Amino acid sequence: MPHFEGDLRAPQSARFAIIASRWNPRITERLVDGARQAFAAHGVNEQAVDVIRVPGAWELPVIAARLAAAGAHVAIVALGCVVRGDTRHYAQVADGCSEGLMRVSLDLRIPVANGVLAVDTYEHAEARAGGSHGNKGEEAALVAIEMANLLGKLP
Repeated sequence: MPHFEGDLRAPQSARFAIIASRWNPRITERLVDGARQAFAAHGVNEQAVDVIRVPGAWELPVIAARLAAAGAHVAIVALGCVVRGDTRHYAQVADGCSEGLMRVSLDLRIPVANGVLAVDTYEHAEARAGGSHGNKGEEAALVAIEMANLLGKLP
């Protein structure tokens, strides 16, 4: 029985996209930095990573869909930060964004790494944007590289 597993070698001449929310910039800029550093550390040329900014997490799926449909990228990294507030808006945005990104990935058959933080406090966000819990942007970029590699190996 064949065994398939991706690794952290980006396919030759592969292009990646980072879509980042401008909302909560103190957090999202750290996520973008983490993703860019991860791509660079794994041999992806800076010119092969397109960064697209959107107003907030809600807007990430529509841009992911547009990029996926265009076919120029082997994987997409979506980054943002949604912090719980006093209303249901938090849940609507976080859940809608996550569901939209998954839909893009499944419908258009491209890896979309969800690096959107959905946290209770800014302190929790800081811990996941280069703090004590690592950098979710870095993790999402590594997922994008591995999935692009794996898809290239499958029959």
